[in-house]
Amino acid sequence: MTTDKKSETLLGLLRLTLGMIFLWAFLDKLFGLGFATPSAKSWLMGGSPTTGFLKMAAKGPFASFFHGLAGSPLVDWLFMLGLFGIGVALILGIGMQLATRSGAIMVVLMYATVLPPENNPLLDEHVIYFFLFLLLGVTGAGDFLGFGHRWKNSTIVQRFPFLA
Repeated sequence: MTTDKKSETLLGLLRLTLGMIFLWAFLDKLFGLGFATPSAKSWLMGGSPTTGFLKMAAKGPFASFFHGLAGSPLVDWLFMLGLFGIGVALILGIGMQLATRSGAIMVVLMYATVLPPENNPLLDEHVIYFFLFLLLGVTGAGDFLGFGHRWKNSTIVQRFPFLA
């Protein structure tokens, strides 16, 4: 296996695992699989996927802003659609530009929610995710172990390039 092939495989695996993190978060919040979300607090049981994090974890200079968003049906829908869309797009390797940009914005907002981070005065995993999204967006990672190449050549993407 050449170095380029190894790099492509690693980029594909990074994309897949990050996609699984986002899709898993969606599924756990939707169904309450008992990991981060108990079944009684699942979205399907009437729970809010944003209330816990935005009410309990939000601190620092933006805490009051994020507390105000907690439990809003619009914010819940946007958050869940984001988790689902980003997760599926990354797993399939399609819509990478939209998915990586949306993912980068989402993790920056999540980072801003917990400022300053709990275990380090500046950095936490959201910063790593941010740079991973940027890396996946600029390397064509959807083409490696995914359907990105076929997706980019599809009629719909040719007609609407922002879906690439």
